[in-house]
Amino acid sequence: MIELVKAGTSDALVINAISKRSFDSDVEIGAPSKGGPPGYMSIQFHTKMARLNHLYKLLVDGHIIGGAILFIDGEKLNIGRIFISPEHLRKGYGIYIMQEIEGMFPTVKEFYLDTPIWNIRTNSFYQKLGYTEYKREGEFVYYTKTKRPAERLKKRDSSMRVH
Repeated sequence: MIELVKAGTSDALVINAISKRSFDSDVEIGAPSKGGPPGYMSIQFHTKMARLNHLYKLLVDGHIIGGAILFIDGEKLNIGRIFISPEHLRKGYGIYIMQEIEGMFPTVKEFYLDTPIWNIRTNSFYQKLGYTEYKREGEFVYYTKTKRPAERLKKRDSSMRVH
């Protein structure tokens, strides 16, 4: 069973370890050095994100294998970051996370995110999912995706069903 659900503060230690391994592994695909976005290896940061209801965990058969940090602002949602444990990459979990994020928020009309220019893997991933580049600034590419009204209605209807 796979699910993306809100994480609690008690999940911060595990999520932090996955975040660190995930972002540090980018050195294998072109990152100039090990590293990641601010707070990517901070237990305090992940605890704060959980406390503020921004932290999500990806569960596979009850085990945390990834996460997301999301910021909703009215009809817009900033996908602050998503990450998957390196041993679980290229198994469809990233696509699952993105589809779940887009379906979890029926009132959101626009999703946006950024990723480093050098990261060929994430740039092609977001483009494949229908995100379009709207600007480049510094070392980052910024993407957006607008949900059509029919998609919002469809997602809202499916989210009302009892699973």
